[in-house]
Amino acid sequence: MKELAPQQPHQHNGASPHNKSMLSLECLNGLTAGQGIKENETHFWGNDPSTLLKPAGISLADFTVGSALDLYTSTILPALESAHYEILFVTCFWARSPSLEKLCSTLLKLSDKARFQPSGTPNLRVRLCFSSRSLTQKLFHTSSETGYVYPPSGWRSLGLPPPEDLEGLDLQVKSLFVLPFSVMHPKFVIIDRRRVLLPSCNLSWESWLECCLPVTGPIVSSFVRFWQHTWGHNDWVDLPATPLSDQASSNVTSHTAVLLPSPYHRNPHFRLLPFTSFAPPPPTPLNALLLHLFSRAQDSISLLTPNLTSPPVMSALLQALSRGVNVTVITNRRMMILEQLFTSGTITEICVWKLRRRYNKMRRENTSQDHSEDVESAVEARSYGFLQIGYYHPTVEYKRTHIKCSTIDNRVIVLGSGNMDRASWYTSQELGVAIEGEEVAKAFKGSIDEGIWRCVDWL
Repeated sequence: MKELAPQQPHQHNGASPHNKSMLSLECLNGLTAGQGIKENETHFWGNDPSTLLKPAGISLADFTVGSALDLYTSTILPALESAHYEILFVTCFWARSPSLEKLCSTLLKLSDKARFQPSGTPNLRVRLCFSSRSLTQKLFHTSSETGYVYPPSGWRSLGLPPPEDLEGLDLQVKSLFVLPFSVMHPKFVIIDRRRVLLPSCNLSWESWLECCLPVTGPIVSSFVRFWQHTWGHNDWVDLPATPLSDQASSNVTSHTAVLLPSPYHRNPHFRLLPFTSFAPPPPTPLNALLLHLFSRAQDSISLLTPNLTSPPVMSALLQALSRGVNVTVITNRRMMILEQLFTSGTITEICVWKLRRRYNKMRRENTSQDHSEDVESAVEARSYGFLQIGYYHPTVEYKRTHIKCSTIDNRVIVLGSGNMDRASWYTSQELGVAIEGEEVAKAFKGSIDEGIWRCVDWL
């Protein structure tokens, strides 16, 4: 593993310090103008994007990093066992795995609890939702927006216990996928409509580095609306108004946050002719806010992404570098190569090479300008930011990193399901959350860097 040479932090010339919130309605202006109107008008935030901007309760102590099995064991399954009325469980990829086995054990425990409930108490409402199970499942999946509801007789084929062992639950299992590329990529769990868990992991076997963020507060209602909008067609009930404990750490602090949905699109908008510019990405809340933050960054952009094949992201990074913003990217080598080729027509390694080449060309042209123009232009020419790109080095514990995390100016952090690849930006349904706060951003980045920084081969 190559060591990263120490770099002097770049001082942004003439940049004024941030003196207002980076997360405001201004970030979402693109949703109600031009193409944004058509893109968002049919969604619950279309007429009022402010519904996405709500306070979030965050406990730094409850943010966890580890493998999928670690996260299920330490965080997700204990949260499920604490549910009183309802569990809304959403993942992308569903596979037989130790995590699924532990989920089954938890479902059996929850079903058994019903025997000790007072007569007339409604069964715990559990909704298990996923998008991808196998190639065959996706090829023959209905394209109906209501998805496919598995009959109880089909639960065993998913690795779940038989229906007679889960009679204490009001259980429904549903899948949703739209050909050709539109996978429902979000992963989140809502407990009693009071608490959300936002893991990066699927319900599967991969030994990848993952993270999980618990969230409470008013923003939970927006997560609930997103679930209802996507998965809850003709399947909605009111919960009892009985006050419940949030079951969270006492060290919860409130922060400005934005829920960031990104609906799926069937048209990938490929440009087949050479030397043509990329098609603009759909102006979804997630895409719009990320591009807004990239364009407003003053000091630094740090990206942790499984893959990097999104043309709008690479273009935005180059623009930021030209303004003097330092950019750090950590990604993977040889991760899901066939899927990258199928959905993007390229792979991360090629895109990284192109990004570095364009950056170095920019620097060379600027150096030439430095020698040929006056002093004032030369000072301006030397204001480029520093680009660091590294590949995660597989370890015994974690073969890849699957965390999706963007940090802007060490003030705003964006976590969720969205990768910096073409599929996430053009075709897949995604869901993320942006949180503002220097303490939160620094703590999250520190927790993630602790498990990653020593395992990076820097280019």
